Amino acid sequence: MNITEVMTSNIETCNLKSSCGEVANMMKDLDVGVIPICEDNKLIGLITDRDLVIKGLANNFNANTQISEMITTDVITGTKRTSVEQALEIMSQYQIRRLPIIDDGKLIGMVSLGDLAVSNASNKEAGKALEDISVPAEPTK
Repeated sequence: MNITEVMTSNIETCNLKSSCGEVANMMKDLDVGVIPICEDNKLIGLITDRDLVIKGLANNFNANTQISEMITTDVITGTKRTSVEQALEIMSQYQIRRLPIIDDGKLIGMVSLGDLAVSNASNKEAGKALEDISVPAEPTK
């Protein structure tokens, strides 16, 4: 099964000039924990609810602070040719719960572990990926 069959393709995005408050409200309204950051339709990063707390609030940033200071730019992605099985492998290997799907650098969709779990062909693999993703990271010294 191809990833385009299970991914969400209508993705809301922000840009580097978006504020923490705008992103937080978007996450609340959409009931999501991650927002892709795009410039000219090209994926340049992600911001998560955790980024807003750990990189934002914990550093005394306020609702007006631009998110450019706290996004993740080293983003693991899949392509429209990625299979469900390959996506599960990637997500398991990198311990990520969401995988942006790109085509020629442009964001075309997002797949979550939940999307993969509900696809009939991947229930067992999704369970294994969740197990791998949920392994606690080793503390850094």
